[in-house]
Amino acid sequence: MSIPFRESDYSGMKVLVVPDAWQASLIAVESILKVIQSAQDERGRAVLGLATGSTPETVYAHLVERHRTGFLSFQNITTYNLDEYYPISPLDPKSYRSYMHRHLFSHVDIAPHRAHVLDGTVPEAYVAEHAAQFDHWIEADGGLDVQLLGIGRNGHVGFNEPTDLPVEQALRLATRLVELHMITRADAAREFGGVDHVIPRALTVGVASILAARSILMIATGAHKAEAVACALNGPMTAELPASLLQTVADKVTWVLDEPAAQGLP
Repeated sequence: MSIPFRESDYSGMKVLVVPDAWQASLIAVESILKVIQSAQDERGRAVLGLATGSTPETVYAHLVERHRTGFLSFQNITTYNLDEYYPISPLDPKSYRSYMHRHLFSHVDIAPHRAHVLDGTVPEAYVAEHAAQFDHWIEADGGLDVQLLGIGRNGHVGFNEPTDLPVEQALRLATRLVELHMITRADAAREFGGVDHVIPRALTVGVASILAARSILMIATGAHKAEAVACALNGPMTAELPASLLQTVADKVTWVLDEPAAQGLP
């Protein structure tokens, strides 16, 4: 099926705009499948960086369907998820480990030891060591062939939240424990049953590992993302809008937007 889209260039990044969120997810899936095929042809395996939240759910549904119909196997695929609340049990339905189990891992043939999610149960004294180890695992696996991203209303990627750090320092941020921004907590309020119940901290893969991926695929849908999208694509690079830091690796970034998310673009 041919999906209509218009293609533009913003700050050196490719931007594809499609009519709706469903078509955006299909475009994203086709892009991911091409990366998997290319990596497996070259090295016999693929390494994917995965995201959570509402935006990727349809992407995962399409990947599961491709697996169900015999088109896609995960036997030679390794995945690394961007983030996890802290502290949280992997059995908690609000954990991102549970999210990935519901939406992808339990439906495909990925080996458990190849499906990596940051551990929300690590004692706090060992969090820094665990975070450093996660970065090491990614590097030891040869790096990410593609990093799937969503963008928060405040411009965050993963849980790399807005900060007043100089750009040079923000670009070097490693995987770590962070405090969640008030907008991030507000957006999670419905899932947790109120903003006061949202876990205020999280583990997140750092900006440095995200930017090191061989390709980066950003999906944004909905009018509530339009302002952040426009600023990230057209505005100056600033750690106060983490998604704008993608401009530093513009030639390997593709944005897939639906029309509502693109409404702030010229």
